[in-house]
Amino acid sequence: MRIKKSRIALILFIGIILGVIGLSGGAYVLHKTSDTQFCLSCHTMQTPYDEYTGSVHFTNQKGIRAECSDCHIPKAPLDFLIAKLKAGKDVYHQFVTGKIDTAEKFEQHRLEMAQSVWKQMQENDSATCRSCHQFDAMDIQSQSQDAQKMHNLGIKEQQTCIDCHKGIAHFPPEVKMDDKAMAELTDLAKQTPLTASAVFPAQPVKLGNLGIAYPATRLEVVKTTGAQREIKITGSQMKGAEQVIYLSQGQRLILASLTEEGQKALQINGEFVKDQYDNQWRPVSLTATIDQPVLAEQSPLWTYAENLDNVYCAGCHAKISAKHYTVNAWPAVAKGMGARTDISPEDLEILTKYFQYNAKDINSH
Repeated sequence: MRIKKSRIALILFIGIILGVIGLSGGAYVLHKTSDTQFCLSCHTMQTPYDEYTGSVHFTNQKGIRAECSDCHIPKAPLDFLIAKLKAGKDVYHQFVTGKIDTAEKFEQHRLEMAQSVWKQMQENDSATCRSCHQFDAMDIQSQSQDAQKMHNLGIKEQQTCIDCHKGIAHFPPEVKMDDKAMAELTDLAKQTPLTASAVFPAQPVKLGNLGIAYPATRLEVVKTTGAQREIKITGSQMKGAEQVIYLSQGQRLILASLTEEGQKALQINGEFVKDQYDNQWRPVSLTATIDQPVLAEQSPLWTYAENLDNVYCAGCHAKISAKHYTVNAWPAVAKGMGARTDISPEDLEILTKYFQYNAKDINSH
């Protein structure tokens, strides 16, 4: 019995030693394969690394550098192991399938990989970001006005970091609008029946020699002659800006811009009345003739605009509800954000109109 007990004790001792060695070795391997140099051992990581070195997470005033693992591998033990297991698929596709073994292939799958990371960070509430950044530790009042607005919105709507900061260390995937989308919208406009009582431009429409009506403007059809429609635009005119027809008093959503002939043809429907900012407004209308294709309703245009929002806006940050800003605030916001993308002026006009027509104060008048 004594021999058996000794052997059992020896086996247990050896087991413990091997267990310690195994755990220590495993932990060493896991952590060693998490450092930046190991990441760079896959040559396709050079591109994202170069992007990272140009970011504030690599070089900043405070001299604090976030390494690859700081952003991609959570610190909690279980989340750490899950992240390491998921990372195995990258090694598999690099060396086995060859799916991302060249810079060109990597670029082809950038969106797919980015969406996978975004999904993981949304599920863990951006755990790696929050290991350094916390809302309750921010001096929000010392931030820029834009940052204050977005962070206050994030707190209010319980957003997580990755909802807005998708391009913080790497270039966001290039998502393009389907080139056929506008062509399909134009084809739909060509199918609008001549009996429609109201129509809406999908693109700027010439009002003969009187001016231009902009996307989504309601054009009341007075009569139809052949392929031509006689339409009527009803809105408001502000004193000092007589060349423009706005949606309504105080709301600077432009329905149409007028030539000198258009200003002379304008029908005045009331006297100038001051608003709370001492601007003077009066109701007006304009009758003109159009012969370009127009939509029978606004909804197809809004579907197109929502796709623009997904491509050019939501690719970098969480979608912002149209009701977050007022009718008058949206043009400046959309112009500022649009300048950071390659959206065309025509598409930016449609997107701006979408936000304005669905703004939080659109029904206040």
